[in-house]
Amino acid sequence: MGRRRVLHWIAVHTTAVAAALFFTLPFVFVLLTSVMSDDQAMAGELWPRAWHWSNYAEVLRTPGFLTWWRNSLLYAGLGTLFTVCSSVPVAYALARFRFRGRRAALGLVIATMTLPPQVVVIPMYLVWAQQLHLSGTLWPLIVPLAFGDAYSIFLLRQFLLTIPGEYLEAARLDGCGELRTLLRVVVPMAKPGITAVALFQFFACWNDYFGPQIYAAQNPGAWTLSYGLESFKSAHSVNWNLTMAATLLVMAPVIAVFFFAQKAFVEGVTLTGVKG
Repeated sequence: MGRRRVLHWIAVHTTAVAAALFFTLPFVFVLLTSVMSDDQAMAGELWPRAWHWSNYAEVLRTPGFLTWWRNSLLYAGLGTLFTVCSSVPVAYALARFRFRGRRAALGLVIATMTLPPQVVVIPMYLVWAQQLHLSGTLWPLIVPLAFGDAYSIFLLRQFLLTIPGEYLEAARLDGCGELRTLLRVVVPMAKPGITAVALFQFFACWNDYFGPQIYAAQNPGAWTLSYGLESFKSAHSVNWNLTMAATLLVMAPVIAVFFFAQKAFVEGVTLTGVKG
């Protein structure tokens, strides 16, 4: 039994180390390449002869790069805020209210999750570009998020079902209305689920390439990092060190946000499937 336990421990930890290396080595490769000189990055060497941290400063000095940063923060920040503020009340109503057509409304929300954005891109573009004259900006991507997001609504609804109804009844007996109950009782108890939804939406907006390509391509001043990185790569196609440095700068906020919020994120994702 002792030998079998030792073999099991070795097998489990070997698999874990192999998986960790599988996910970590690409980031290590990007980091090492980003601090190489131009000649060494093209030579296929794995370890830098000298650490050129000035590559990052050169990337930040690239015309438009800081503007792309600002646009990405604006898009991801406002998009996340609008999504959370609009999706929480809808999810609360679908989870806790009993009204005629509730199942149909939930089915409609789920159905919209299966609708690819490419299906509605032409009519939506005609509305935003020809009727509202907002092409060349990020507002056609930000404003719709103020009316809710189907995936966020469904995820929050699943989490709110895990909150015991006794807490809501106690709040109502104390004289709280539905809005006050939502703000004072439901939102504090649903922080893990709200955090998970916020992170999902932040990552989706930060990494979005399709939306900025459709609405902001004709205006470089409205490009985001995900779209501007393609232009940067084309302009520095032979400077792999600068390309890797720019790529790491694009990934850094996502990695940092997930690192600091991973506990709430994992808890929120885990608890959303407890009750259906």
